[in-house]
Amino acid sequence: MLSGNKRLNVLLGLGIGAFLLLPWYRVESGLFEFEWPSGFPFAADLAPGILQIVSEGRVWLIVALLLFLLGGAARFMSDRHKRGRLLIVSGTAGIFFLALQGLAISFTGWAWTFPEAAFGALPTGQPAMGAGAVLVSFVFVLFIAFGLAERGFMKGDAFVVGSISILILLVTVFVFYPIGSMFAGSMQDFDGSFRPEGFIRNIQDPGIWSLDCVVGGARCGVAWRTLFLAVMTGLGSTVLGLAFALVATRTNFPFKKGLRLLTVLPIITPPFVIGLALTLLFGRSGIATQALDTVFGIEPSRWLYGLTGIWIAQVLSFTPIAFLVLIGVVEGVSPSMEEASQTLRADRWRTFWYVSLPLMKPGLANAFLIGFIESMADFGNPLVLGGSHGVLSTEIFFAVVGSQVDPSRAAVLAIVLLSFTLSAFLAQRFWLSGKNFATVTGKGDSGMHAGLPMRLSIPIYGIVLPWMAFTVIVYGMIIFGGFVKTWGLDNSLTLEHYARAFSVSFTDGALVWTGVAWNSFWTTMEIALISAPLTAAVGLLTAYIVVRQTFAGKNAFEFALMMSFAIPGTVIGISYIMAFNLPPLEMTGSALILIACFVFRNMPVGVRGGIAAMSQLDKSLDEASLTLRANSARTLRKVILPLLRPAITAALVYSFVRAITSISAVIFLVSAEYNMATAYIVGLVENGEYGIAIAYSSMLIFVMITVIAGFQLLVGERRLRRENRVSGVAKTRKFRLGQEKTV
Repeated sequence: MLSGNKRLNVLLGLGIGAFLLLPWYRVESGLFEFEWPSGFPFAADLAPGILQIVSEGRVWLIVALLLFLLGGAARFMSDRHKRGRLLIVSGTAGIFFLALQGLAISFTGWAWTFPEAAFGALPTGQPAMGAGAVLVSFVFVLFIAFGLAERGFMKGDAFVVGSISILILLVTVFVFYPIGSMFAGSMQDFDGSFRPEGFIRNIQDPGIWSLDCVVGGARCGVAWRTLFLAVMTGLGSTVLGLAFALVATRTNFPFKKGLRLLTVLPIITPPFVIGLALTLLFGRSGIATQALDTVFGIEPSRWLYGLTGIWIAQVLSFTPIAFLVLIGVVEGVSPSMEEASQTLRADRWRTFWYVSLPLMKPGLANAFLIGFIESMADFGNPLVLGGSHGVLSTEIFFAVVGSQVDPSRAAVLAIVLLSFTLSAFLAQRFWLSGKNFATVTGKGDSGMHAGLPMRLSIPIYGIVLPWMAFTVIVYGMIIFGGFVKTWGLDNSLTLEHYARAFSVSFTDGALVWTGVAWNSFWTTMEIALISAPLTAAVGLLTAYIVVRQTFAGKNAFEFALMMSFAIPGTVIGISYIMAFNLPPLEMTGSALILIACFVFRNMPVGVRGGIAAMSQLDKSLDEASLTLRANSARTLRKVILPLLRPAITAALVYSFVRAITSISAVIFLVSAEYNMATAYIVGLVENGEYGIAIAYSSMLIFVMITVIAGFQLLVGERRLRRENRVSGVAKTRKFRLGQEKTV
């Protein structure tokens, strides 16, 4: 009861502060900006909630205040069940009322017609929610969570219940609400009336579902093309990622550091740069194409422009993600299990095939799922290399910004994407269901990993070495492009592009950033460094809840978190504009909308990586900590997180890199004040300034490598206490010899 009172005291303090001290509505300088204009707290749109009720005539806010006071009354109740019920009722009613009044009342009054007919016109409207309203919303959600904990839900663990409640709120606001807004708009006419004819027409379009390629026609529908490409990309990136992980952990390959660098390079490159480099290598006028024509007489063709070229670019781009997921899983396989297999006279091949590989199933399934979804959502590579073979993401883009704006077609294509993603998710769940993959327990684990069998190591080297050479050539082209005047035409060397982009000067003894790229560069770094730790924290907390906790609707909760990853960035950008350009939450043109987009777009990578790594941690570790009277928060911080360092690094690296290199969603959300690097580079490419675009991309690659190395040093490595068996035997013999000498 005492701890419950402490929690409620904190909530009551936050709620009172929200009603008395914070602006209830959004200020123009930003939702959480504390440099509020003059007039606070008495100006009409800057006043706290209490003054909005008393002075501005917004009497509907009395309901929110009364519901807050009703929840606060639970602080003085001694019966836990009754107090829990009161908290749940007041919190549910409060969050429902805040959402309803925010949607129903706009700037000028009622946003819907039936409330105006029922209650009459309002004397005043309201702007979007501000810091006060948002904080009260979180208080109501925590009322529900703490009420459930009081009534014994999740064994009364307030931390777990609160985490689940906050995550559900965030996913609802930043995933379901934007998509719902877009779908609702797709069935409306320009005047807002309900018109589903466009939706029905597009769902029956043969251009989506045609199977002409199966019966000898030119091509299949865009849905089947995208599905085939996604499956092939998922398989290719998983196989390559596993090969890289095995070479990095199970062989004596002399260039492991260089291998790790090459596997990370594609992920830290703006997506259209890889497509452009492939075009200059293998396009009709590319270097490799012209060389083959000159030496062997092979006529140039357009083989690169289509599904083949997109597949090469996507595998090159997404293999590093699979590698980051799989390397922790490969390292986590217990050496003692492999040694037990060899003790029973199994050779290395049988040990790998029947012991090591099955224990890697969670990582393989998650790597494939991520590659599949990434391919589905990819926009940059198909835009550059797709030619006439469009995929769902590019079709959605052209349905939104093409000559005929057709939001209902974009919505239909997004539904098709979600159906494919749901199928892949369910197939993965079925494959892994009912199996235990725990290899890291609280017990001692000694020995060395078994070496790769010869008939496996030879094909792995045959895959890894050519791919490394290919990656070096592609990035050599990218680096070369920044130092020539006109890439492909005038190859004379110059530093002009770097000078224009990143020049600095001293004016009146002060350093001035005079280069044209500096403004977008600093904005990008700031937003990426804020969103990366938030993405990792939310993703790993979600993974902990999904793997370690059992509650109703867990599968639906996990799939909901993957939805933002499955939807193309183009749709995410458009849906965010439609949802957050008007009350109740207005964030367009601010840094907050970019941060929210990055966190909930990239969070599934942290979730999948955390699930893959946490599936190998035996539950006895948690149980031992809880038995010693540590709560769930302390167990997560002191026991689980130190063993999840590979997953933490993967989440930090990936979220930071995607915040810098993302283009499909960002291009709709940037503003003059907050212009991201990729949107700026696209503008350079559209203006024909390829040299500056390549120079800027090269600088971003260098900066990302530096920051990634910093993340690695900050997080550190997971240390599993495994002792070399040979060295252990040597120590035993040395001890016995010492005893004999003593005798």
